[in-house]
Amino acid sequence: MKKTLCLTLVLCLCLTATASALTFTDAHGNVIELDETLEAYAEVTLYGADDAARQGETNLGDLWTDALRWFAASGTIDGYFEEDDVTAGITSIDADADHIVALWNGGNLRADIAEGKFGAEQLAEVLPYPNKVAVVYLTGAQLVEALEAASQGLPYTGETAATCAAFMQVSGLKYAVDTAKPYDKGEPYGDNWFKAASLGRVTIEEVNGQPFDAEATYAVITSNANFNGMDSSYVFKAAAEANEKSCITMAVVRDVVWLYLAGELNNTVGEEYAAPQGRIAVEAAE
Repeated sequence: MKKTLCLTLVLCLCLTATASALTFTDAHGNVIELDETLEAYAEVTLYGADDAARQGETNLGDLWTDALRWFAASGTIDGYFEEDDVTAGITSIDADADHIVALWNGGNLRADIAEGKFGAEQLAEVLPYPNKVAVVYLTGAQLVEALEAASQGLPYTGETAATCAAFMQVSGLKYAVDTAKPYDKGEPYGDNWFKAASLGRVTIEEVNGQPFDAEATYAVITSNANFNGMDSSYVFKAAAEANEKSCITMAVVRDVVWLYLAGELNNTVGEEYAAPQGRIAVEAAE
């Protein structure tokens, strides 16, 4: 038997729950089941599979990171901090909306979403893992280093595919990578990466329409995996350990994307996502 649940978050959503459902905890602590038969509609094909999101901006990367930034900037995230974090005084993002950005590894987008109807099954194909939303506070300088390290595999080739899994899709900022400049490898990190010995390939052009400030602090919305240092994310891990306000929330990323689709896009991905929106420029080596 199906039943309809109406949720009141920052916005009002009506979702249908069945026995085979995703679990979501709302801002009031209620455990909600998101029906796996829920449907959204894509007026355009969303590209993110295979090598596309590992070497440049994709429209699926734009959508995915927009959902994360919306979740934080709208204040919807406020009800999803863990009890221990709330006890420690973490009840909201410690940054203005124009200092909130979202980053997501291209290698953590595993499928396209074809034009037409799609649902939870397709979102699970895009992201097969139950990643949670995390918040890490980085200075502008640290943000540049994080993007520099993440793009170290560029230019993309078959030999650098694994390294390019770290390449970041973004929301709330514009950046460029000059692949004509070699990546300056420092000490090894993980199986396929190196820390940056110096910077010079990545330039952040703006953040939420404002000039980039290397000394400012930005709230970066990302995954628990990056929080813990996955791929090239040593900057995230060090910053999370140094700033007690950085934390992993209770919110599951796939469910946050559903909330964005339902609450912000009216369950329709339209022409605004027909093509990449010009957030990332990968300048080819001559």
